[in-house]
Amino acid sequence: MHFVDRPGTGQRLTHPPGEDVVVHAGPVRLGGQLAVPEGAMCVVLFAHGSGSSRHSPRNRFVAASLNEAGLATLLFDLLTAAEELDRTHVFDTALLAGRLTDATRWLLDRPEAQGLAVGYFGASTGAAAALGAAAEPDSPAVAVVSRGGRPDLAGPRLPEVTAPTLLIVGGEDDVVLDLNRQAREQLRCESRLEVVRGATHLFEEPGALEKVAELAREWFTDHLEHAEGAQG
Repeated sequence: MHFVDRPGTGQRLTHPPGEDVVVHAGPVRLGGQLAVPEGAMCVVLFAHGSGSSRHSPRNRFVAASLNEAGLATLLFDLLTAAEELDRTHVFDTALLAGRLTDATRWLLDRPEAQGLAVGYFGASTGAAAALGAAAEPDSPAVAVVSRGGRPDLAGPRLPEVTAPTLLIVGGEDDVVLDLNRQAREQLRCESRLEVVRGATHLFEEPGALEKVAELAREWFTDHLEHAEGAQG
C-alpha cells in the first residue's frame, strides 16, 4: 500500500499503488497516475486547476480517499511542460475540456477500465474543463464534482451538462461562492451546492479537505455505482 499525506497535517491515507501511465490525448502525450482498486466499478478522472499538476497534494488526498472506497482514479497533467509556460493555456477551458475528453477515450480503451462508469473531479479552473467535457453529447460522464471550482468559466456549456453535479465551496471563499451560485442557476441537471463552513479557497483549515473528500466520495459512490448497476 502507498500513503498520501493530508496537506498541512500529519494525517495519512493508504491507497492502492498507482501505475505511472502516459495518457494519450489526441496527438499529445501527458504524464499520469492510474490507480484501480480490486473490484472497482467506476473511475474518476481529475482535472487540476491553474498552476497545478497530477502531483497536486489536495487532489492526491481526495483520490486516495476515493481509492479507499473502492473507486479507481486517474490523475494526469492537462498540459505539457512547454504549454505550461504560456499562461493563456491555463484558462483555455475549451482546450482543457478537449484534453479531458481525449483522455477519457484513451482510458476506456484500456483493459482495466473497460466497463467502468466515469466521473470527473475538477478543482479551480479544472472544474470548467470537467463540466465542458461532461457537456459533450457523447460524454460518458455520469457524475461531476467541483472543488473550489470556477464552473462559471464553462459559460454557455453549463445548460448542456446532464451528469449530476456537486459544487463544493469554502464558506469563506466569498467571490468563488457567488460565482458557483450563479453557475448553478444555469445547470439543468441534478445539482447541489455544498458550502464547507470556515473553509477558504484551498481548504487548508483543519478538517476542511477531509470534508471535501467525504462529500466527493458519497457523490461518486451514489451516482457512479448506480450507473454501473444500470449498465450491467
